Amino acid sequence: MAGIEPRSSGSPASGTASTSASNSAAALPPRSLAARLGITSVPRDELRRRYTQSGSKFIRIMGADVHYVDEGSGDIIVMIHGFASSLHTWNRVADELKHSHRVIRLDLPPFGVTGPLRASTGAIETMNLPTYRRFIDTFLQALGISRAVFIGNSLGGLISWDYAVRHRDAVERLVLIDSAGFPMKLPIYIVLFNSALVRASSPRWLPEAIIKSAVRNVYGDPRRIDAVTLRRYVEFFHGEGTRAAIGKMVPTLDFADLDTNVLTTLAVPTLVLWGAKDRWIPTAHAAEFAQRIPGAKSVMYPGLGHIPMEEAPERVLADLRAFLGISAKNGAALPPSGDGARRAPV
Repeated sequence: MAGIEPRSSGSPASGTASTSASNSAAALPPRSLAARLGITSVPRDELRRRYTQSGSKFIRIMGADVHYVDEGSGDIIVMIHGFASSLHTWNRVADELKHSHRVIRLDLPPFGVTGPLRASTGAIETMNLPTYRRFIDTFLQALGISRAVFIGNSLGGLISWDYAVRHRDAVERLVLIDSAGFPMKLPIYIVLFNSALVRASSPRWLPEAIIKSAVRNVYGDPRRIDAVTLRRYVEFFHGEGTRAAIGKMVPTLDFADLDTNVLTTLAVPTLVLWGAKDRWIPTAHAAEFAQRIPGAKSVMYPGLGHIPMEEAPERVLADLRAFLGISAKNGAALPPSGDGARRAPV
């Protein structure tokens, strides 16, 4: 695609790779009072320095340098994160799956290292569903991806199943993890941005204590969150332009008009994974997805929250291995059985 060229990130910041050895609070530099209050924003180049990984690349799409990680070889897996998250939420899952697959994960705009999309005038684009459709189609076309397994969490789950509906032959398998899509009451931490006052003030003042509270709320057990992960969420939310972009995006998050009945027409093997202590999307939606998508299987994780693949990756990996036909012993993909379906590991 003309004008779209992938670029390496250069040298990743020390300790930011997915195989990072240290998660100690002592390793974190202190933030200034202005930074903690959200009076200042973290520059994009600083986020790039701190949070790129060994497999990080950038590609120019729709006015933004989109950050993605492309690792491994073989059949392709595309991982799409949720609202206010980043590709880092997949770190420990991707570390294993890249031994048997080519794993591609990206920072959706306006989040992570990528940040907001911008129009030719420099104005921040509104990230509604039509814009996300245009963005993900452009991204996958630019990378030459015509068929893949899609694994999506929350907003990323919505983008994944919507892509499967729109591109019937492009999705080999589908994994929905605490996926959005059905009508719901938005979490209070998101609803705040429906207030004109919050939208106006948040780019200039948003204490990190609010962001930390929101992150703890998505975990089933907040004690599982390490200091480095918590800092990452805070700094991405305080990233340059991100809060203004979220303020434009949130008023468009209305799932009532989505045609979820179209899920009954999907002919793709689907696995629905859900944290039983999800406080952001009702657990009843897991059954809705499983009932509407023909042949879908569903797994509920007791004690886990909205992002189970980050909170307890080993539990999610066990189900992904079985679904994808990956041997737990050596990470290799198992050959297909005689009927064309992948065999479960033995």
